[in-house]
Amino acid sequence: MSAEATSPGAPIRRRGRPRIDLRRLGRVALLGPVSRDRLPDAIGHVAEAHRAHHPDADLSILRRAYVLAESSHRGQMRKSGEPYITHPLAVTLILAQLGAETTTLTASLLHDTVEDTDVTLDQVRDQFGDEVRYLVDGVTKLEKVDYGAAAEPETFRKMLVATGDDVRVMSIKLADRLHNMRTLGVMRPEKQARIAKVTRDVLIPLAERLGVQALKTELEDLVFAILHPEEYERTRALIAAASARPDGSGAARRDPLAAIAENVTTVLREAGIPAEVLIRPRHFVSVHRVGVKRGELRGTDFGRLLVLVGEDADCYAVLGELHTCFTPVISEFKDFVAAPKFNLYQSLHTAVVGEEGAVAEVLIRTHRMHKVAEAGVIALGNPYAADSGTGPQTAEPADGERADPTRPGWLSRLLEWQQSAPDPDTFWTTLRADLAQDREITVFRTDGGTLGLPVGASCVDAAYAQYGDRAHSCIGARVNGRLATLGTVLSDGDTVQLLLAEDAASGPSPDWLDHARTPAARIAITGWLDTHPEDAPGPHGGRTGTGQPSQGHSRPGPQQQEPVGAGAAMAPDGTATAVVDRPDATVRLAGCCTPAPPDAVTGFVVRGGAVTVHRMECPAVARMRSAGRSPVGVSWEDSTECRVTLVAESFGRPRLLADLTEAIATADAAIIAATVEPPSEQRVRHTYTLQLPDAAGLPALMRAMRDVPGVYDVSRTRHPATTA
Repeated sequence: MSAEATSPGAPIRRRGRPRIDLRRLGRVALLGPVSRDRLPDAIGHVAEAHRAHHPDADLSILRRAYVLAESSHRGQMRKSGEPYITHPLAVTLILAQLGAETTTLTASLLHDTVEDTDVTLDQVRDQFGDEVRYLVDGVTKLEKVDYGAAAEPETFRKMLVATGDDVRVMSIKLADRLHNMRTLGVMRPEKQARIAKVTRDVLIPLAERLGVQALKTELEDLVFAILHPEEYERTRALIAAASARPDGSGAARRDPLAAIAENVTTVLREAGIPAEVLIRPRHFVSVHRVGVKRGELRGTDFGRLLVLVGEDADCYAVLGELHTCFTPVISEFKDFVAAPKFNLYQSLHTAVVGEEGAVAEVLIRTHRMHKVAEAGVIALGNPYAADSGTGPQTAEPADGERADPTRPGWLSRLLEWQQSAPDPDTFWTTLRADLAQDREITVFRTDGGTLGLPVGASCVDAAYAQYGDRAHSCIGARVNGRLATLGTVLSDGDTVQLLLAEDAASGPSPDWLDHARTPAARIAITGWLDTHPEDAPGPHGGRTGTGQPSQGHSRPGPQQQEPVGAGAAMAPDGTATAVVDRPDATVRLAGCCTPAPPDAVTGFVVRGGAVTVHRMECPAVARMRSAGRSPVGVSWEDSTECRVTLVAESFGRPRLLADLTEAIATADAAIIAATVEPPSEQRVRHTYTLQLPDAAGLPALMRAMRDVPGVYDVSRTRHPATTA
C-alpha cells in the first residue's frame, strides 16, 4: 500500500507521528533481510494505527487479546526463527492500518490460538464475546485443511462458505496470507512456487473482488517475484533507474509526473477547488503490465496522479478543470463514481497531456472513496453492529446463516453455485473461471427486481440466476420488450423477461452451454444433461417435448426416432434398421450422435425399458458406462443407403453456399434439408441433412466439403461432451 494510502479516510498530511508503510514493509521482504536486533512494541503500533481510524476505540480488549495470544504462543517459533507471536501481531497491524474495527483486530490477534495452543473456543467466547469467537472459529476452520494440491479445491470451498457467513473472516485470511508471503523466503523454492500459484489463482482475485486493493497489489508483487524472478528483476531495475536519472551535470533530472502534479495543483487552487494532488507510484506488476502493453516505458508510466477532494460533486469539478486546462486523452476516461465497480470501487479515471507531450493518468476521488478503494469491505466496519449502537449482534438466525449487509452480490451467487458443484475439480476450475470475471452488469426483471451478471452474460444466465433449476424449461425471452433468442448477450440496463414452458419436466439443450457464462448456469445445465442422456435433444438444439429450439428458430434434423417394432428402430432415411438384443424392447436412435449405418453402435436401457442406440464414440456412452449401466448389443440390418446430418464450420465469403452445395452434388449426395445460421464474428455454420447412395462414400464427401475454400471443419452432428 502506498504511503499516501495508509490512512485514506483522514487528512493525508499528518505531523508528529511516524506512519508505518505497508508497501515499504512488503518491499523490504523482497529486497533484503531486516534487522532482528529487537522486537518492536508491536501492540503499541497496532493501537496507534487503530486509533488513527477509530479515535474513540476501546483499546483494552486489544491489550487483553495480546496478553492471551502472547502467553499462549510463548515458546513457539516460526520457520524464520522469530517468536511465533510476531505473526498474529503482523497480521493485526496490516488490518489496523487498513481501518479494520476492533472486533476484527481482536480475532486477528487470536486467529491461531485455537489451532496451535491449548486455548479453546469457549475460552475465547467467555473473554471476548460471541463475535470474536465466531471469527476465530471461521479462520481456524480454514487452517485445518492442508494446502496440498489434492486438498486445495475443498480448502477454498470451505473458505468461501466461511467468507459468505462473515466477510471479516476472509479479511483476516488475506492479511494472514500477505504476512506469510512476505516471509516465504525460508521455504523451499518448490513450496514457494506452489503457495504463490494458489495465491495468484484464488486469493488475489478474491482480494480484488472484496475491494482490498492494498492487499491485492502487494500480494501481486510478492507472487511476481517468486514465479517470474527474471521479469521482476528487470522491472525493479527500471523503477530504480526511473527514480534517479542523472543528467549531464550529475543532478537528478526532474520527474515529468511531478511537473504535471505541480501544474494540476496550481490549476485547482486558482479554480477554488480544495484538493490534494499526490503522486501514486505504480507497483511492480503494474509497471510490468504497462511495459508489456506499450513496449517502451515513458517517464510518466511509473506512477499516476491521485486527486483527493471532499465531496462527490468536487470530483466532476476537478475533471472539468483538467479537461479545460489540459489536453485530455478521451479514450482513457472512465466514470466509476456514477457506476461503481462490483467491488465497491469508485473513482474518475482520465489522462491529460502535460509539457513536452508527457501523458499522465489521473485518479479523482473523495477521501471516503479512497479509503474504500484501498480497504474495500474492511473499511465498512462491523456489518453486524446494531443500529441502536448497543454493540454487536451476537444472535444468529435459526438456520445458522447470517445476513451480511456487506456481502457483495457476486459472493452470494458464488456461494449458491458452489453447493451444486459435483466434485472438487469442477468446483476448482469453475471458481477460477468465475473469479477471472472482473466486470458486472445489472439487468432488470419485469417484476421490478434486478439481476447482477458478468459482462457477456446471456439470457440463459439470466434464466438460471432468476429461476434456478426451473430454468431448465425456459423456451425464450423478451429483452427490452422484444422477443430474443436465449443466446442473446445482455447489456447493462436491459430489461429481460424469461419465458418458461408449461411442461416443467422438459430440459435444456447442450447448445445452451455455448451461451452460459455463469457457473450456476453451466453446472445446472451439465448436471441435467448428465442425468438425462436418454432425453438428449436433436442435433441442432431442439428439445423433445417442447418444440422449441435453443436459438429461437426451427431447424431441420433428426430427433429421437419412434420405434418401428419390438427390438428394432428405423434409421432416419427409412432404409436401415437397428436391431437390439432385447426382442421385446422399444428402440430409439439417440439424437445426440445421430447413429446411422455403418457406424459402430451400442445401446442402453433407459426409462420405461426402452433402448437408446448411440454411436460408440458418443460421450453419452462413456457417461453411462461410468455410471455402471450395462450396454445392450446392437446391429444394423443390411443396407447401403445412408442419411446423415453434417455441420460445416467456415469463414464467411461470397459464393460459399454455392461451392458447398456443388461439392455435395459432385459426391452424388442429395440434400434433404439445409440451414445456414447468421454470421457471427465472420464465421458461418451450415447444417445439411444428406442422403447418400452408399454409406461408404461418407468419408470422401466430408473431405470434399473440407476442401472448399473457407471451410475449416466438417463434422457429424453431435452434442458436445458436457464439461464444466
